[in-house]
Amino acid sequence: MSSDFLKYVAPMGTHRLFGMSPQDFMDTMPERRWTRRAAAMEDLKKTPYKGITTDGTVIPDLYELRDEGAPTEEILNAVEHFLALLTPEQKAKTLLPLHSVEKRAWQNGIPDFNTHGVRLDEVSAPIRDAALAVLKASLSPKGYERARNVMKLNGYLGELVGAPKLLGEFCYRLHFWGTPSTTEPWGWQFSGHHLALTCFILGRQMTMTPTFFGVEPNECTEGQFAGASVFMDDEYNGLRLAQSLDADQRRKAIFADSILAASQAPGRHHQFDGLCFGGAYRDNQVVPYEGITGDDLTPTQWRDLLDLAESYLSTLPAGPLAAKMGDLERHKSETRFCWAGGLEQRGVFYYRIQSPVTMVEFDHHWGVVLDNPQPERFHIHTTVRNPNGNDFGLDLLRQHLLNDHHHGDHSHSHMHGHGHDHGHSHDHDHDHPHTHSHD
Repeated sequence: MSSDFLKYVAPMGTHRLFGMSPQDFMDTMPERRWTRRAAAMEDLKKTPYKGITTDGTVIPDLYELRDEGAPTEEILNAVEHFLALLTPEQKAKTLLPLHSVEKRAWQNGIPDFNTHGVRLDEVSAPIRDAALAVLKASLSPKGYERARNVMKLNGYLGELVGAPKLLGEFCYRLHFWGTPSTTEPWGWQFSGHHLALTCFILGRQMTMTPTFFGVEPNECTEGQFAGASVFMDDEYNGLRLAQSLDADQRRKAIFADSILAASQAPGRHHQFDGLCFGGAYRDNQVVPYEGITGDDLTPTQWRDLLDLAESYLSTLPAGPLAAKMGDLERHKSETRFCWAGGLEQRGVFYYRIQSPVTMVEFDHHWGVVLDNPQPERFHIHTTVRNPNGNDFGLDLLRQHLLNDHHHGDHSHSHMHGHGHDHGHSHDHDHDHPHTHSHD
């Protein structure tokens, strides 16, 4: 399995990305991609954020302000150390207003459209290490390991095609919105090729959506990145759950026998996202329920589904993870599991776990940097979302501001003058073409 992808690697020196730097890539992009990006940013500013829903209507009162035991003080200590290492110019690009739109402009493709934040491959090793310490303080050990493995595998991909500056281990940006605090709302985002983590913190409560983890290829067995691998368990356990369904359950759960575009209903397959609904610029996506409900699973299957969901949610530290798992369990009758693709041991597939408070997706993809023309197991995209208005922690923020008689700009007044949008976050219409090739 470890060498399956090697036959799709172009001979060294012949790949279209060979020798490219990030700026080289941007300089050679077609004008239409810049035009789409500009249109997308305009849409983000003018279209109100709603969140992912099943029918366009947000279900109210799903989220509550609470103490989840988030390690906020530890995170804040790491953030303060990181910020202390920055120059005033770097800090001005990294600290954005609480309601800035930039956090909703994340993308998981190769082109780096963004200019805010600190890019890890452009700063000194102490700053880079301090940025990673922010992630380590914020994530569970498993979540941090997954993030670092995705980064390492991106570096390996760059080595495979001779583009280590373009596709590197550290080609990722970190920025903050709001003033980091133990009591007031704020957040951070870390994003780049095949990776986007969005952390919102309010007191001892936190969220971690949107989350995007991807990889091409999914493991490395040689060189400086040897041992890095991701998604093996999520792939195996998702397939095992689908295989455990009986004939009647499969009729409910499986919406397509193939993940190829030609096998889907019109409009169901996305040019860049495949079968995933939760990718970049799709914050208001309508995702109708598909599949089998939690009530139609056996007790063992329901526990397997919860374990599968927990593998994705466990990016969070222990306290917030336990709280999110409790939310998911309370919505058993509304939770769906759906599947597309084969059930054979080496098949390619898509699955989704969807409830009012959680949406998780896994999808095998065709080659983008590698040359496989059809989906293969070594190129994977995964997404995690909080439907019904709480991606970016925005429903919790809404509740907090309603309860706060001092919800002006006092919590981030020192950040005025950065030239950023100080209005509320806006969203990209979900039917608008993407502004970039996701990979």
